Amino acid sequence: MGQKVNPISMRLQVNKDWSSKWFADKREYAKFLKDDLAVRRLITDKLGSRAAINKVEINRTPNLVTVTIATAKAGVVIGRGGAGAAELKAAIEKIYGIPVRVNIEEVKRPDMYAKLVAENIAHQMERRMSFRRAIKSASAATMRAGAKGVRIEVSGRLNGAEMSRTEKETAGSVPLHTLRADIDFASARALWPGAGIIGVKVWIYKGEVQ
Repeated sequence: MGQKVNPISMRLQVNKDWSSKWFADKREYAKFLKDDLAVRRLITDKLGSRAAINKVEINRTPNLVTVTIATAKAGVVIGRGGAGAAELKAAIEKIYGIPVRVNIEEVKRPDMYAKLVAENIAHQMERRMSFRRAIKSASAATMRAGAKGVRIEVSGRLNGAEMSRTEKETAGSVPLHTLRADIDFASARALWPGAGIIGVKVWIYKGEVQ
């Protein structure tokens, strides 16, 4: 019946890991979760699409929170003379109320990460590029970067059409049912002027994990 499951949550503890790592009892759980969501929102609002952020990992211990930002444009996050990173650290410490360490990791091949590919397609569509051209060029770039397979879906009022529809582009193989397959998944939204929101989903198969 086509019940869908997120490929990353399905592979937790097989070859994927949680993006937030901490332990809390039931009295603190809601507060910890709220803090994490606030930090992720802060990073997205502050840096937005300029920094091409792939993921934010949060590791929390009683006296320290380590926030690791994986980005394709580390220079944008760090800022001139490290001012951007220092400002971000101060804002995050205000949310948590305990010392924070901010690590910035650079993503070497952005075409191999589903979130960056999905956001790139969404930005191209917001600039009125043909959706078909955007997904074909993104798919080809991902395969050239070394992926075993890629699947891209765009859905909504494509090119400003009256009726919404879904279009797909597939290259190579994407074995979603194989748990040992290393599959990266992400979705993004493009705001098409006059036609509302268009959804973009990307699956990238990077090979099997032994």
